[in-house]
Amino acid sequence: MAAQNGILLEVKNLKMYFPIKRGVFQRRVGDIKAVDDVSFFIRRGETFGLVGESGCGKTTAGRCILQLYRPTAGEVLFEGQELTTMKGQKLRAMRREMQMIFQDPYASLNPRMTVGSIIGEPLEVHGTAKGKAKRERVQELLRVVGLNPYFVNRYPHEFSGGQRQRIGVARALALNPSFIVADEPISALDVSIQAQIINMLEDLQEELGLTFLFIAHDLSVVRHISDRIAVMYLGKIFEIADRDELYKNPLQPYTQSLLSAVPIPDPVVEETRKRIILVGDVPSPANPPVGCNFVTRCPVKMDICEEQEPEFKEISPDHWVACWRVTG
Repeated sequence: MAAQNGILLEVKNLKMYFPIKRGVFQRRVGDIKAVDDVSFFIRRGETFGLVGESGCGKTTAGRCILQLYRPTAGEVLFEGQELTTMKGQKLRAMRREMQMIFQDPYASLNPRMTVGSIIGEPLEVHGTAKGKAKRERVQELLRVVGLNPYFVNRYPHEFSGGQRQRIGVARALALNPSFIVADEPISALDVSIQAQIINMLEDLQEELGLTFLFIAHDLSVVRHISDRIAVMYLGKIFEIADRDELYKNPLQPYTQSLLSAVPIPDPVVEETRKRIILVGDVPSPANPPVGCNFVTRCPVKMDICEEQEPEFKEISPDHWVACWRVTG
């Protein structure tokens, strides 16, 4: 993709393969292609939505960007610096700029640590605050995410799911990062709480100038919070566009089927809409189809789809698609 002004993060041809091993000697017999040749960029200050079915590689892509998984191949450029080859102290220093909000607030907080210890741990690890300064910073972070600053000595089990996710957000903000990967941060929460967390993230983005990679499978939430959206299927990105453009003019058949499943709160419009029901299951990432990854379920496939993989092309300004019907 062409370099453009204001780009904070650029991902080029990212691959993450997990080896399949068998036998006594653990011989490698294949790979699970969780992320397979993915490219995109995120501009400074925007929210980039990444959507797709469960198991399509969204979370793995987010973890590869943060180097929690070391990618099999490809480049991750953050503020022009290559992260995949970075090691030791240099990578450790770079981690202050990049943080993650995890999906499950019940699993991502250590039950044996107090809230103060959980939020203060990044400050201690990176040596940015100690003693009284650390205590004050932790209380300030609790205030920022809408919690009582005197909750520092409580344990995670004393909080509801929404409050726990706020604690997770406070931990992510501790080192003043510029980029946050939000991995389905609301999927484990009640609907009423989801809106509160989304509004809080939007307010924090405005106040602190944050850039988000927002991973989700709820398309209505992604439309609300994102500036641009990427649609992922079986390890590959099929379409990237501005949120309004994507919802108004989806070009990839998979994107069209996803959007047809989003309910519209208008019975008149809902009656006239045509649902696209996909037949069959998602193929195994250990054995993806030849040609286009979507060919086994695509309702409008052509012969070439079963033979060659479609090229990821820019069809109109900032609208990228991988589909033979559009780019062929």
